[in-house]
Amino acid sequence: MASVDAPEDNKRFAEQNEADFAMLSDPEKKVAGDYGVIGRGGLANRWWFFIGPDGKVLHVETAQHMADAGEFLVAKLTELGVKKK
Repeated sequence: MASVDAPEDNKRFAEQNEADFAMLSDPEKKVAGDYGVIGRGGLANRWWFFIGPDGKVLHVETAQHMADAGEFLVAKLTELGVKKK
């Protein structure tokens, strides 16, 4: 997960939500800018980038999936052929 929030904010978020995944803190918005996700007001859009093991971007999802995030994620990973370990 990448966020334009400060590292301290991301750490607090991770602790509060018991996150078990890596988070990139990008307060200077360099990575967000490279991926083209900076929207109006300088905030980052909540887009999903599915990146293969070779570093190739397989899919970019720009639609919001707040209510069905888990279901969407499983379906998209299945569609992309990602195997469960």
